[in-house]
Order: sequence, then C-alpha cells, then structure tokens
Amino acid sequence: MSFKFPRIRARARSGLRSLAAGILLWPAVGLASPDPDRIAVYVDQAKLVKLPAKVSTIVVGNPLIADVTLQSGGIVVVTGKGYGATNFIAMDRNGEVLVDRQIQVEGPTDQLVTVYRGVERESYSCMPICQRRVTLGDGDGYFKTAIDQAGSLSGQASGAAGKTGN
Repeated sequence: MSFKFPRIRARARSGLRSLAAGILLWPAVGLASPDPDRIAVYVDQAKLVKLPAKVSTIVVGNPLIADVTLQSGGIVVVTGKGYGATNFIAMDRNGEVLVDRQIQVEGPTDQLVTVYRGVERESYSCMPICQRRVTLGDGDGYFKTAIDQAGSLSGQASGAAGKTGN
C-alpha cells in the first residue's frame, strides 16, 4: 500500500500541473484562432473579402462604421469609416441570405501621437517624421483645416493630370 500512495500523489500533482498549464494557455489558444465570421479592418483602410459569386445585394448595419462595396466576381471592399462594430448581409437576387458577417473597425496601427490643446485634439502620424493625420475625434478646426488642405491638393493634382493628359 505504501508503494501506490506516492504514485497517486505524483499523478495528482502531474494532473494539477497539466490543468494549471491548460488554464494559463487557454486565452492564447482562444486568440490564436480568428473568428471566420468577423472581418477586422482599420479605420481609413480597406480590405478585400471574397464572397460567393451570386451575391447581388449588400446591406450594411451601420454605414457610419464601415462601407461595403460589391465588385464583380463576388469580391467586396470593406472600408473602415468609424470605430466600433457592425455587420453586413449579402443576398442573392431572390433575397436569400448568403453571408452575414461581423465587421470590427479598429484604430490606426502606425505611430500615432495625440496632442491636446485644452479640449481640442490633434493627431499626428509619426513614421518616421510627424505629419498631420485626420482622425475621428480631432478638434473641429484642426479636422477642417486638414481636410481642406487634402481636398485642395487632390483638386490641384487632378487639374494637373487633366492638363497633361490632353
């Protein structure tokens, strides 16, 4: 009897160690397998997603969070518009739901620096030098100035391209 007791105690310790290791590793295992029904995209960026070719209609739960544009061949472009989660539903011509997927829009991954001037916020992308970056939540004046400059530059580039194309 004295021989079995140490073996039982050793097995119990081994079992407890395995259980403890499993509990500690459980979150990592959960994070390692991405959810196939969830599309993660960053704000102001796009991702291509392949859907069945017979999709004819796309419905977006909250178009302020994400925009989904159907392309030929069952490709959709998912663009992050605002932070948060929404969904999109893809249907065929008969109205049958083919796909219902979640979209998670997350913040930028670059070296973002946020400057607060009182209650006004300004965002800068610092890779490798800091430059203005329009981000949701920036102060109205800063946001408008940056958008106006970008629009002006885009208009000038379009005008210059049109002149050289003739």
